[in-house]
Amino acid sequence: MNDKYELIAEDFVEVLGRRLFRIRSKKTFSRVAIGDKGGFVESERNLSPYGNAWVSEDAWVSGDARVFENARVFENARVSGYARVSGNAWVSGDAWVSGDASVSKDARVSGDAWVSGDASVSGYARVSGYAWVSEDAWVSGYASVSGNASVSGNASVFGDASVSGDASVSGNARVFENAWVSGYAKVSGYAKVSGNASVSGNAWVSGNAWVSGDASVSKPTDILVIGPVGSRSAYFSVIVPSGKVKVGCFEGSLDDLEKAAKERDRQDYLDLLPGIRAIVSRRQVAKE
Repeated sequence: MNDKYELIAEDFVEVLGRRLFRIRSKKTFSRVAIGDKGGFVESERNLSPYGNAWVSEDAWVSGDARVFENARVFENARVSGYARVSGNAWVSGDAWVSGDASVSKDARVSGDAWVSGDASVSGYARVSGYAWVSEDAWVSGYASVSGNASVSGNASVFGDASVSGDASVSGNARVFENAWVSGYAKVSGYAKVSGNASVSGNAWVSGNAWVSGDASVSKPTDILVIGPVGSRSAYFSVIVPSGKVKVGCFEGSLDDLEKAAKERDRQDYLDLLPGIRAIVSRRQVAKE
């Protein structure tokens, strides 16, 4: 028996061919008083009759999505599909949680953020702005994803890490500890972390930097970004510990890049290589 709230039959909205009803509290609990009207749900399966979970203002929950324990969905937020919002989590603003995604513990999803697929946001994590967490990605701990940033694939962002601006983290990449990945496309390009790459410690990856493959970066001096170079405004991203470089479609060692540059008659690349080698060598020695 549901003695927590009721659906108001005459107060409803049509959403994607579904009828969602506004709810009204039948008792006082947490911040809700008896008689208070809440947001919209498709049926009682969307909001648990137990705990302090609540949907308020113009927020709505549809499909087989569930809000339970002490979770809150409010303002204009949307929860749909088979999504789950639990623990003390909040979903607010114009945020949308869909698919099989979950937001749990003390996590917050706000602004115009979207959490979809099988993605998970947990712990004290924050996803805000226009950020997107999708596929099988997960964000946890005290991590934050903001701006237009995206975390996708099997990527993970955790600890006190931050991903912001137009940055992207994808594949099986990991960003954790106190690391941050940022950059705005119109100003300084956008940073990318992909493949099986790892960004940790106090490292920061910004601008047009790209950390990919099996690269590992754990401090600011572990990555060197040079550019724009040539008519296509290419950027060199050099992983100092390994001496690997990525520029355009090329990814490999500095020796391999020199060979490729000679074959393609890229004198602009060849002119830069001695300086890049010198910087990499000095940093590698300093690290030792």
